[in-house]
Amino acid sequence: MIKTIELFAGVGGFRLGLESHNTKSKKHYKIVWSNQWEPSTNIQHASEVYEARFGKKNHSSDDITKVVNENFDSIPDHDLLVGGFPCQDYSVARTLKQSSGIKGIKGVLWWSIHSIIEKKGKNAPKYLLLENVDRLLKSPATQRGRDFAIMLASLSDLGYAVEWRVINAAEYGMPQRRKRVYIFAYKNNTEIYSSIEKLDKANNIFSWVSDSGTMQNAFPMNFQETQLTNFELDGRLDQISENHKDYNAKRRPFATAGIMINRRVYTSKGLSKYDGKFVTLGDILLDEKKVPKDFLISKSALDKWVYLKGSKKADRVTKTGHEYKYSEGPVTFPDALDRASRTIVTGEGGSGASRFKHVVKTKSGKLRRLTPVELERLNMFPDNHTKEASDTKRAFFMGNALVVGVVQRLSKSLIGKIN
Repeated sequence: MIKTIELFAGVGGFRLGLESHNTKSKKHYKIVWSNQWEPSTNIQHASEVYEARFGKKNHSSDDITKVVNENFDSIPDHDLLVGGFPCQDYSVARTLKQSSGIKGIKGVLWWSIHSIIEKKGKNAPKYLLLENVDRLLKSPATQRGRDFAIMLASLSDLGYAVEWRVINAAEYGMPQRRKRVYIFAYKNNTEIYSSIEKLDKANNIFSWVSDSGTMQNAFPMNFQETQLTNFELDGRLDQISENHKDYNAKRRPFATAGIMINRRVYTSKGLSKYDGKFVTLGDILLDEKKVPKDFLISKSALDKWVYLKGSKKADRVTKTGHEYKYSEGPVTFPDALDRASRTIVTGEGGSGASRFKHVVKTKSGKLRRLTPVELERLNMFPDNHTKEASDTKRAFFMGNALVVGVVQRLSKSLIGKIN
């Protein structure tokens, strides 16, 4: 049994994926502690949903930084640490230049993970499984890749080998086009680390990424060796942060897949390899008879929806007085039902017109927004997982959540490697 703690737990996406492998006769994963704390609100809505689904035992809704610094003994020893550490500093909802990266208010929470590992010492977790927006690989704008380089170097210094992969859930048959970077880390006292180390000494380390590794088993990709690059992460962490020459505004050192051991990085672009069934947006929709009327778009509001979804051009001025032409292309309206959905955003809730909200056309020809249950299905959550919250909050939760099916496949692959 793999004892696990879930950080930045949200409404429990990681937990659902991990525990899906448990049976009456065999319990592969046990969540021994979890934490969900949202710094921007007094009422911890996501934590309340988490407790409603999984119970209050061994769950914390306190500031994780304070827990680590003031109540560290409350965090039990564990084999696996999982978490979708806060991504607002890197989110596609902001432009890259607005991204303050690892120095941002939420970005500093990465160091809570680092502190837990460091303070656990010889009892540090054997494995990490982390999730973030793929923009992490090229953040911030002025030093592309700096933040990820700091994370890799710091994990290497703590004794971990790390592999990562950008996974678009829809490319592997799941119902949402949600692209995220997933990160596995393996401690130097594990058999997986030893296997990677042997490949490294044999000058064949990238075969872990392209052939035999945990992520390749779960989410196969095709690679071209001609695109493989490797480099060292030199210097102290503060030197990487402030001065490292490799991280500039034009260069993107980290490709969509890669591995790092002893601060040596090997990375290449991978293309998804999948020939199974694909689930579409149309597949997950409720029968229109079960959809409340307030999700329908009224005739009086339609013109505003059409305008916001359409293409636009406008003259704009920056804060410094620079004038420029702003333009944006059209968004498919209504959303296509014969393919995976677009990425869910946190602003899906509410009846107001929006460029980014999903709109579907019913069989009877009516236009409507997606319901909370449909948003849950796009992330492969059980129906009504978030039923305790308001519709707007439920949509917000799903905009922040991961696709459970991705965690299911990654955690199944880890079981195979350990056993």
